[in-house]
Amino acid sequence: MKRLFLLAAMLLVTLPALGQAPTGQAPSGQPPSLWVDDLTWPEVRDAIAAGKRTAIIYVGSSEQNGPHMVIGKHNFIAHALAQRIAEELGDALIYPTLPYAVAGNAFTRTGHMRFPGTVSLPPEVFLGVIRGVGQSALTAGFKVVALMGEHGGGQDELALAAKELDAQARPEGARVLFIGDLYAKSRTMMRDILAQRGLPSTDDHAGIPDTSSLLYLEKPGQWVRKDKIALADPKSGVQGNPQLASAELGKVYLDLKVDLAVKQIRSLLASGK
Repeated sequence: MKRLFLLAAMLLVTLPALGQAPTGQAPSGQPPSLWVDDLTWPEVRDAIAAGKRTAIIYVGSSEQNGPHMVIGKHNFIAHALAQRIAEELGDALIYPTLPYAVAGNAFTRTGHMRFPGTVSLPPEVFLGVIRGVGQSALTAGFKVVALMGEHGGGQDELALAAKELDAQARPEGARVLFIGDLYAKSRTMMRDILAQRGLPSTDDHAGIPDTSSLLYLEKPGQWVRKDKIALADPKSGVQGNPQLASAELGKVYLDLKVDLAVKQIRSLLASGK
């Protein structure tokens, strides 16, 4: 009798709770991750068949961010926000974050290419990459492809790729959308928020919004070198006032981006535009 009691106790400890997936596994019918990179091709196929109809293609950038902030700023933000946007939508999978955008001329050393570590794609190359990834998502069977970018360089190319691919996709019952509000509208709204708080509202690069974003996302000291934060200086690559940044402002800014992206995707689909 005692042995039976011990056996029952062991089973209760080792078996997953009734109706729940074992630890580390997704519920039945759901992919174990929202990232295409983490899935096998049958898992992607089955996820699409089960209702994951939206593909998120989010572009970051590898560029200088002054002496106080790491090159991968846009990529880390893009990765974090893509996950949140997909969760909010509920029907999305995410393609790998694209780490390169248009960040200056590598031959004449303009823009961010004045600083070591920056990577820039020529506009025509960037456009071709976006077209290729977007078409790949359509070929996979996604019915909505949402293109968005974290960096200012390449926004025009994202819009053009979406327009061209959308014209091809509509006859097949699919859509390709440019989610420009995530970048442009969020910047305008954040400037208003900073102004309302009595803070400088003209920060453009590696200033309050950018630095605040990484302060919110990072483990302390991971991506922001607080001892290197300085005032704006063209020679250092900083345009703004990063010394006034805070994790709280970063949360405000990132929440704003997620909200704008989700709303624009839903609005474009509802309006048919």
